[in-house]
Amino acid sequence: MIKSIEGGIASDHRGAIRFVNEFDMTQVKRFYIIQNKDTELVRGWRAHRVEQRWFYVLSGSFALDTVKVDDWDNASPDLEIERRILKAEDKQVIHVPVGYGTAFQAIEEGSELLVFADYGIDHAPNDDYTWPSDFFVKRERELEG
Repeated sequence: MIKSIEGGIASDHRGAIRFVNEFDMTQVKRFYIIQNKDTELVRGWRAHRVEQRWFYVLSGSFALDTVKVDDWDNASPDLEIERRILKAEDKQVIHVPVGYGTAFQAIEEGSELLVFADYGIDHAPNDDYTWPSDFFVKRERELEG
């Protein structure tokens, strides 16, 4: 199940510190930062059978769509899509466990997404399932409606 890990902010005369103290990073092996080239690009669909991911918006906002993959060899294009809007101001980490596919789109120019993974880069080619951004047809219908 996808869950949100809430954070906060501490401010004083020196500035501010954003934090997510409940995020246990003992499983994290690497991280990367994604900045889409524009707000039209949809990055995804990508899924992991073994790896899990955690997402934290550094700046701006993103639409994050997720699906629970039903069949790794022949996924149904009609899977239920769950959409979340992630904003830097929400100060939260979203945990996407194994078995889910993700697609995301920047809502604001210059938005940055920090992604944590629980396996090293050498494992990535062994657990990378991808589909075109329009594969899960409900996504297109939801955006239009």
